[in-house]
Amino acid sequence: MKAVVQRVSSASVTVAAEHYRAGIGAGLVILLGVEQGDTEAEIAWAAKKCAGLRIFKDDEEKMNRSVKDIGGEALVVSQFTLAGDCRKGNRPSFITAAAPDVAKPLYERFCELLEKENGVPVKRGIFQAMMAVELLNDGPVTILLERKPGEAT
Repeated sequence: MKAVVQRVSSASVTVAAEHYRAGIGAGLVILLGVEQGDTEAEIAWAAKKCAGLRIFKDDEEKMNRSVKDIGGEALVVSQFTLAGDCRKGNRPSFITAAAPDVAKPLYERFCELLEKENGVPVKRGIFQAMMAVELLNDGPVTILLERKPGEAT
């Protein structure tokens, strides 16, 4: 499981084909890549970690607050291309990405856990849709989270 977490002032996702748009104010954009072998354990770890990351400034300008501490939101977008392997040639291989029938329920479960178990309001992209994501990266602050299936925390 891989997630790119970005601290943002605002962000939105648009899916033209579905006439869909979702947006947030201050918070996190989370690009979530589900890989083969990932289970709810990896998803639960990532949801808790994203909710607790202290990457927002406190009164002393130190990164000491979480998205929950600032009353922020999360925009979560499925991103199978995070599984891209570019070690050989110039065309990424996506063979480690989970199949859609496995990845979609785990993506949905991540969003549910982030919101209901960890208290972060969530807006979503549309799974497997071609999306346009706009964001105003604050900092910029970008964190890469990665956990292999079965890896201890």
